Parts: sequence; structure tokens; C-alpha cells
Amino acid sequence: MKPNQRNNGLSTILILLFIFFLITSCGGGTAPSPPLKRAGVPSVPAKKVEPPKAVEKKEPEKREEVEYSYNPAGKADPFKPFIQLTPIREASRTIPLTPLQKYDISQLKLVAIISIPEGNIALVEDVTGKGYFIKKGTVIGKNEGKVTKILKDKVIVEEAYMDVFGQVKTSEITLLLHKVEEGGES
Repeated sequence: MKPNQRNNGLSTILILLFIFFLITSCGGGTAPSPPLKRAGVPSVPAKKVEPPKAVEKKEPEKREEVEYSYNPAGKADPFKPFIQLTPIREASRTIPLTPLQKYDISQLKLVAIISIPEGNIALVEDVTGKGYFIKKGTVIGKNEGKVTKILKDKVIVEEAYMDVFGQVKTSEITLLLHKVEEGGES
């Protein structure tokens, strides 16, 4: 036999073995045999089953269902956003707003800081280019923020807001002084 024919015969045998293996493992075997009877144990003939007698119909027992009611006390409102910074405002305002309270803090630009013996004073500019002097304690921004610190390169403003649980929290906002580079403005 030539080596080429030997390889063909070997591959044919392998293919046939593979097919045989697939057929036997697919579960297409014979039906299960009936259970074996025990030797020495006489079989007992089955009794005739009598139809059940008419039983009095009983009404199903009524279960008392507890009525559920939702109590929202102490729980957050599920329809409000989780993060909501709501400013604390007085119900009725008798004092008119200052020009600095008409702008959001993000609309104001810190232009200069002046150091004097009584404390630092800062100059902020609104979007129209108009300048305002502020000092510690000045009310600024739409959310009634107060200037808490004026440092040599920044101004820190604190705003009070109410969180989703109704607690009063404070937020610090920093206005940074932009330094003018040589040869032009910033």
C-alpha cells in the first residue's frame, strides 16, 4: 500500500468512528424498561376507586387584607432632582436689590484688590463693564451671597441654599484675580 492510500483509509476510519460516537451519544437509545417486580412479594390487585361523595361547598375563607397607605413623612420627594441648589429667600422683600444682586456671581469678574489698613477692598466688573467696589460683608449675587474673605489674589463668597432634605447648607464660591501678562490684557 502506498502512504497516500494509507492516509485515506485512516481518515475514513476516523470519520466513521466520529459519526458512530455522535449517534450513540445523542440519546436516541431504546425506551426505558419497565420496573422490575420483586421476587417473593405477591402483587396486590388495585382497588376500585370510588368517585368522591358530594361534599358541601364551603365558601372560601375571606382574608382580611391590610390596606396600604404611603406616609411621606421624613422621606425625600421622588419627583424632585437629587441635587437642587435652591437659594434661601425671604418671603417678602422690602429692601430693593442692589446692582450686584441682579447678577449671578459667575457673571462678575474680579478686576483688582486694594489693600488698606481697615481691610482689603475688591473691584468687580459686571458683563457690561461697569465696576463695583466690594468689601467683607457685601451682599453679592442673585442667591444672596456674602463676601466672607478678600485675600491678595481672590475673593471668597458664601451662598446659603436649601438641600433636598430641607436643611440649610452653605456653598463657597471663589472669584480669582486674573493677572495681566506683559504685552497685553488677559
